[in-house]
Amino acid sequence: MSPSPLSAADRTALLAVARGAVLHHLGLGPAPVLPEGGPLAVSRGAFVTLRLDGQLRGCIGTFQPLGTLARTAAAMAVRAASEDPRFPPVRAEEAGRLRYRISALGPSRPVSGLAEVEVGRHGLLVRKGWHRGALLPAVAVEQGWDRATFLRHACLKAGLSPDAWRDSDAVVEVFEAEEFGDEPEDRREDR
Repeated sequence: MSPSPLSAADRTALLAVARGAVLHHLGLGPAPVLPEGGPLAVSRGAFVTLRLDGQLRGCIGTFQPLGTLARTAAAMAVRAASEDPRFPPVRAEEAGRLRYRISALGPSRPVSGLAEVEVGRHGLLVRKGWHRGALLPAVAVEQGWDRATFLRHACLKAGLSPDAWRDSDAVVEVFEAEEFGDEPEDRREDR
């Protein structure tokens, strides 16, 4: 069962939690207060994407909640700022220019074929052996990919061949995510 959608106020509060967690990590502020009730206290996985001057600066997430959605988003924000292997850790002088995007995840479910993947609605998770790759729903839309291209890129992200999803030991799952950010164009409710 999918969780209830977050209200505009919940989204704003969750962005503030993520930002506060990074500022605290950098020694620039107190730890954020995590809600003990309401939608942000529900157990959900999350991804947090950081951008600096429009460029990707970090993105890390988990499908396995670390307690509440607020706690998970706070932890993923800190990890995106400090542990994304593609980038050096965020520096204190960059903190004020960071832009945050959160993907609050719904549950994943296996699919048996390409026809069950809906571009714009579903994210993809591909697993085979110890290989694992996930792409958020917005990625396919932003890139203009069709289903097959989306699935090929999810395989590549997992470090697999583009058609590895066809292998009998590969697992393909779809998930939905509420994706929102602190940029004005990210505040649209239809994303």
